[in-house]
Amino acid sequence: MSISTNDLKNGMTLDLPEGLFSVVEFQHVKPGKGGAFVRTKLKNVRTGAVLDRTYRADEKLEQAIIDKREMQYLYRDGNHYVFMDNASYDQLHVDETALANSAPFLKEGDSAVLQMYDNEIVGVDLPAAVELTVTETEPGIQGDRVSGAKKPATLETGHTIQVPLFVNPGDRVKVDTRSGEYLTRV
Repeated sequence: MSISTNDLKNGMTLDLPEGLFSVVEFQHVKPGKGGAFVRTKLKNVRTGAVLDRTYRADEKLEQAIIDKREMQYLYRDGNHYVFMDNASYDQLHVDETALANSAPFLKEGDSAVLQMYDNEIVGVDLPAAVELTVTETEPGIQGDRVSGAKKPATLETGHTIQVPLFVNPGDRVKVDTRSGEYLTRV
């Protein structure tokens, strides 16, 4: 579907010759002389690379319609994560690489919104934070309260994060899915 650069919106996805790009920001510029133009900052949906691009005002670009489907993560099968579509109950095998930075925060039974374009997964929307159980970490030592000191802890998904010294195995912790950092003990 063609769209004019005058109709760009943040978050819109464009199908450019270089790949799929999400509009991070844009600015209409009308200089004193010469034609108006649109300055954009675009983010590659697959690689995360950011590029700055300038277009003439009213230039036509190809808009990619991203289908967002809510799915439930069922289980892992080798390098694939198996999801079930909450609407159709179809199962979908998703390659680990398509999940990018989301895989470490997915546990069985969790819901995620998969962004799809032509049956290819181009992104995953997770909640801003998830609660996971610590399966392994050094035990906290009584009186060991050095402010800001951290230690590694393995979560139930197999992912390792840095946690404060007072966190013990079996504790539930809240983790920021964007930065991968410990937020609080639950």
